[in-house]
Amino acid sequence: MHRLAWITAFLGLLSTCGLPRPLVAGDWPQILGPFRNGLAENESLASSWNGGAPATRWERPVGHGLAGIAVAEGIAVLFHRVGDEDLVEAMNAKNGEVLWHYAFKTSYQPSIDPNDGPLCVPVIHNSRVYIYGAQGRLACLNLKTKKLFWMQETHSDLKALEGYFGAGSTPLIEGDKILVNVGGSRGGIAAYALDGGKLVWTKTRDGASYSSPVAATINGVRHVIFLTRLNAVSLDPSSGKIRFQFPFGKRGPTVNAANPLVLGDKLFLSASYRIGAVYANIEPDAATIIWNNDEVMSSQYTTCVVHDGLLFGIHGRQDMGVAELRCFDPQTRKIHWSQPGFGYATLIKADDKLILLKTNGELVLAVPNAAAFRELTRARLLESRTRALPALADGLFYARDETTLKCVDLGSARRP
Repeated sequence: MHRLAWITAFLGLLSTCGLPRPLVAGDWPQILGPFRNGLAENESLASSWNGGAPATRWERPVGHGLAGIAVAEGIAVLFHRVGDEDLVEAMNAKNGEVLWHYAFKTSYQPSIDPNDGPLCVPVIHNSRVYIYGAQGRLACLNLKTKKLFWMQETHSDLKALEGYFGAGSTPLIEGDKILVNVGGSRGGIAAYALDGGKLVWTKTRDGASYSSPVAATINGVRHVIFLTRLNAVSLDPSSGKIRFQFPFGKRGPTVNAANPLVLGDKLFLSASYRIGAVYANIEPDAATIIWNNDEVMSSQYTTCVVHDGLLFGIHGRQDMGVAELRCFDPQTRKIHWSQPGFGYATLIKADDKLILLKTNGELVLAVPNAAAFRELTRARLLESRTRALPALADGLFYARDETTLKCVDLGSARRP
């Protein structure tokens, strides 16, 4: 590709995520990486591991929670619960040395799942870190000094219920605001000022989901797209004006948890619980559903990743039945292949490879092949149930289970 064409394509990809500047290579500053879609840029990964497993750089114990790691500016941020405190810990990303920690008192008690820790991946932006706790506490701290800039109690302020598992939708930074899927009767979706944390606007009275919002510029129009408890909603981030809305989800014991995927001017959504998938055309102030069914992809919480126009994801549920890995074409609905019995996993795509972290703690490296499943290698990485989303930054892979956070080297060349 010519240099100008590459730059144009890269800037176009950045525009889908609301980033104010190109990211430093190796940053993983929020849920599912720089673009909230599981795609990592500028990574070079090994196709096999010496000794049959990737080398461990460092590991440490962790408290309760399912929040994955965020990495930027050489700092990895862990958000977890120890005793009656939600802890934010900043660590040297290369060796795990704790640089600082900040504690918030918490009284959260879950109603269903035994996990009582935070679910939302921290967001790192312009040397600040933003956290969103299970009780709806939104806070902003200095990434380097741990200074607390501001804090908002979104659930109590906007009259939100804690839901099945507590707050679990990672907020989105867009321009000078942070947008939150609160789910309150006084504000379903809320925008807070990055500088000072003041509430700027609220829209809808929808309950919250466990899906995290995404942003995209489509045909010159800026959209922020949320899955709420029962709807897909696009808003103008500056004013909160609703651009389009249509039903997605079902009442009862169901959740919407996978992130929306914007594919050009198309929108792909998926959930389990007999909700299934939706593929829609996005217009400036409308969305037209092209197809919807429960046979192509029914993802409980894994967000599919895209490669050469095809989607790779996990069809099925972690807690019921047997999940399978699939490759399919969202335009034609053709399922190119399935890997029955693969089990539940989360996905990252980097260096034209798929990194799959299974909930049983296995790490699998595969090729995103349209013809058939092609595994490169696999190894046992963690020993207990592994549900938190992993992170990949500069060849280092960060993953946690119920007791341990581990950093392993997946890079193609050993780094200092």
